Amino acid sequence: MISIHPTAQVSHLADIEDSVRGTRIEIGAHSVVDSFVKFKPAGGVGDVVIGEWCVINSGCVLYTGHGIQMGNQVAVAANCTFAPVNHAYQDASKPIRAQGFLPSRGGIVIEDDVWIGANCVFLDGAVLRRGCVVAAGSVVRGEVAAYTVVAGQPLRVVGRRK
Repeated sequence: MISIHPTAQVSHLADIEDSVRGTRIEIGAHSVVDSFVKFKPAGGVGDVVIGEWCVINSGCVLYTGHGIQMGNQVAVAANCTFAPVNHAYQDASKPIRAQGFLPSRGGIVIEDDVWIGANCVFLDGAVLRRGCVVAAGSVVRGEVAAYTVVAGQPLRVVGRRK
């Protein structure tokens, strides 16, 4: 089910696929989804819920997997990937594609007032607490504390936001 608030702006060049497994994709009031953003139900039955006054810039991909919860006033720069799911691969006698997916690590949770730089990757279990800033090119798979600035790879805490 796809639900887009009447005040949200979704580019006609964005691609929001409807789920065949009942996954919800919701885009909140006054949020903006730019051109060439892709919402892809894949790898689980988690919902994607985008809060109010969020901006998701061009080229981002959001897989539903085990779910994405994005708070209010979140700014996402271009070309970020949100992948709240992991392929199983341990059985070498089977192709990876035939092994399904690993259990959930909690999906991806992004609290209010978060700024995400360009070309970041967020994996299952990533939690971005209120007010944090994630620098361009970061890979996040764990928790980023509130009002923390994170720079580059590997995940490195630079300091507290003032």
